[in-house]
Amino acid sequence: MSVYRISYRYASALMILAEEKKKLKEISEDSELIFNTLSASRELRSVLKSPVVKSADKISLLEKIFKNKVGADTLGFMIFVVEKNRENILFDIFKEFTALVDKRNGVVKAKVISAVDLDDTLRKRMVSDLNKKTGKLVSADYKTDPDIIGGFVVRIEDTVYDASVKHQLSLLRAKFSEEINL
Repeated sequence: MSVYRISYRYASALMILAEEKKKLKEISEDSELIFNTLSASRELRSVLKSPVVKSADKISLLEKIFKNKVGADTLGFMIFVVEKNRENILFDIFKEFTALVDKRNGVVKAKVISAVDLDDTLRKRMVSDLNKKTGKLVSADYKTDPDIIGGFVVRIEDTVYDASVKHQLSLLRAKFSEEINL
């Protein structure tokens, strides 16, 4: 079975647990903390994936890191995952869980790449426009890339809105070469 399918099943189980215990907000915040911690710490992910490190040591490590930072249900879920020898996909499980929570709440993630750093007013206006365009709440992640020369590129799921100068120049180049070849 693929990592995606396994992590999706575990994430779905965590979602059911969170809804049954009416702790979706708490577990969602916990999972975001865990995901960000795993994302930031390559060493921690390596230890969790290592077949040399015993499960008991992995559980002890996770408890030391997260015991006072996450709820008992979330910590218990992580221990359960380690006991089932799935700690190597813990990162993927919490990534999937976050996606499930976002889907349930009508939130979509957007990646905004601009040539220069955008100020807060422009960011708010962009998110507002994207909310209207998608009909959902947009959570944007901003990055800069001077290679796009000017403008911006927005990626939401499978859709790309490319309003960069680099893209416009490539369209213009294609049009000129098409006219020359006629």
